[in-house]
Amino acid sequence: MMEFSLSKRLVAEALGTALLLATVVGSGIMGDSLSGGNDGIALLGNTLATGAILVVLILIFGPISGAHFNPAVTLVFAVRKDISPRDAALYVAVQIVAGIVGVLLAHGMFDLSLVQESTKARSGIGQWVSEGVATFGLLASILGCLRWRPDAVPYAVGLFITAGYWFTASTSFANPAVTIARSFTDTFSGIQPSDAPAFVLAQFIGALLAFVVFSWLLSQSGANSETKAPVDAT
Repeated sequence: MMEFSLSKRLVAEALGTALLLATVVGSGIMGDSLSGGNDGIALLGNTLATGAILVVLILIFGPISGAHFNPAVTLVFAVRKDISPRDAALYVAVQIVAGIVGVLLAHGMFDLSLVQESTKARSGIGQWVSEGVATFGLLASILGCLRWRPDAVPYAVGLFITAGYWFTASTSFANPAVTIARSFTDTFSGIQPSDAPAFVLAQFIGALLAFVVFSWLLSQSGANSETKAPVDAT
């Protein structure tokens, strides 16, 4: 695989994260405006756009930066020693700043006030557990596919987040940078700033738990020396 310079990798992370947030927030605004007050329809529009853009962005930027777009993903890859601590810190800084820029871009596209503060409450045990589960599942999708089907990662991530919007109480943020950025929009996809820290903590816990579980699950110690291929159920 071609090795890209740090500057190019950071730009790829910035572009990908900004476009992700522009899509999350923009599709939420569009869905809300067209749904006639039906939150289910608005959420469906938000879901489809987010899942689709994740596939596209990972296909575009994955070969350059790894397409993390997510501090929880970067943390796990740093623990795996796939990225240096210095580079990981820069990735996270870029992701957070670019995420906020993406929110401002969405506001600009819909002629809204650029700088906002969310008033949408998202709190409680169910929401926090949901974020832990969502982030665990996201990292499970990445780590499992990297082992068996690396080419499937974009589709697995997009599909998992699409499902996560509907099976979690929190609608599956699963990303600290996304959570922070969404506290800057008082629209359909927002989260009030006071609720964001608990989401972020739950996300990091879920990510680290996925790392521990899948480090053990995918380890071949004690297993046959031959690599076991995934079962083909067809």
